[in-house]
Amino acid sequence: MNNLHHPNFETPLRFWHRDAVVERHHIPPDRTLLDLLREDLRLTATKEGCAAGDCGACTVVVAEAVDGCLHYRAVNSCIKPAQAIDGMALWTAADLAQSDGTLHPVQQAMVACHGSQCGFCTPGFVMSLFALYQRTVAQGQAVDSHSAHEALSGNLCRCTGYRPIVQAACSLQADAAQAVDEKPIVAALHQLAATPQTDGDYLRPITLPALLQARAQHPQAQLIAGATDAGLWITQGLRRLPQIIDLTRVAELRRVERYPQHIAIGAAVNLQDAFEALAVDRPVVAPFGERFAGWPVRQSGTLGGNVANGSPIGDSMPLLIALGAQVVLMAHRKGKVVHRHVPLDRFYTGYRQSLLAADEVLAWVVVPRPAPGEWLGAYKVSKRQEDDISAVCLAVQLHVQDGHITTARIGAGGVAATPARAVQTEAALIGQPWNETTLAAAQQAIAQEFSPLSDLRASADYRRTILGQLLRRAWLESTGYKTIRLEALA
Repeated sequence: MNNLHHPNFETPLRFWHRDAVVERHHIPPDRTLLDLLREDLRLTATKEGCAAGDCGACTVVVAEAVDGCLHYRAVNSCIKPAQAIDGMALWTAADLAQSDGTLHPVQQAMVACHGSQCGFCTPGFVMSLFALYQRTVAQGQAVDSHSAHEALSGNLCRCTGYRPIVQAACSLQADAAQAVDEKPIVAALHQLAATPQTDGDYLRPITLPALLQARAQHPQAQLIAGATDAGLWITQGLRRLPQIIDLTRVAELRRVERYPQHIAIGAAVNLQDAFEALAVDRPVVAPFGERFAGWPVRQSGTLGGNVANGSPIGDSMPLLIALGAQVVLMAHRKGKVVHRHVPLDRFYTGYRQSLLAADEVLAWVVVPRPAPGEWLGAYKVSKRQEDDISAVCLAVQLHVQDGHITTARIGAGGVAATPARAVQTEAALIGQPWNETTLAAAQQAIAQEFSPLSDLRASADYRRTILGQLLRRAWLESTGYKTIRLEALA
């Protein structure tokens, strides 16, 4: 008998919404939050647009209790498993106005600035603005154009009405009468978080040993972190996930740890926090990270999940390969916790295949700190500048001394079945003077090193050409040219 379907193993869902704890039973582990809201709870203010996490029409806001305060995140409900919000607080676009009809400041700003056109995307924009309001305006900070664009980066307006929406964001003013009373919500969330779920159809372990034991007992279960990829398997691939292990509650994996020689990024650290951690030592990572995806995806998805998924067009892996990153794989075997370190450029064995065993968990991404004299360039080419998947991604790490390249590491994406290291191109660079002659040899080497496919994003010839041109961009930037990037021109 399959225990997964026995009533004793059913995982209840509990979350705070509209001043009360909502408890639902018999929610399949692969049911999306959007379907729960619209179909089960009849909360139809949240709209379905793309069902792929791209358009932002389905955006809602969730919050966790952190150090006695609420930490707010805008997320795409269309690709988020409903069970993933267990123990959290939830707001939809129908929850912001007061009972007497008084609009919330973000709603009033949208009205005053004429930010709504056809209106279909408006609930999603309002929720992204609500998350922005809570983490900035409610804390006494002003919203500038950059923070407005960043907060709205996951929302698409098909009427092209971005200007008034950005104006609405920049006009936000705090209203004490509309302040969220966080104390009762925090108290309720602490009670909900008291009991971890370590068996059933949706497992939520809260410690690393519990996670490893759950993985050992259920190697067939789907392991998820932010589920920004797994959500697409459900909505676009129509896959069923009868059992899920969610590692985002594991305390040890929610941290970024800094050491003299490296930093260790836990598998439950979201992409935004991970890129910010990398940018402390390497500022060039910040604009690269902003192009990874829209804000809701970066707030939900995790670096560990992106690496474990192993998509050949994933943006983070070429960067991490160029930086010499390793992954830490952990398992519980024969009563003991075992682990191994694997260089990321050796981790992938085929298309979306890796060395990760069925009973293992990718627990940490370990990234060396920069050595003196390091130069780093990270480039992404896509059809849209913002919120789009790469056609080609290239990251180049160099050390140049006395005009000669002493070390080089190059990571590439979109040009092979896996994220790849360009070892032949590195060999064409190391020991050579960093000049146009060496650049030409490296461009020829990288064009021959990979045999990319043609698909809807780019042809094979285009990809080979772009690889060489990105190497030229790296040469120009590393030798002092200042206006190579769009953000530099802005």
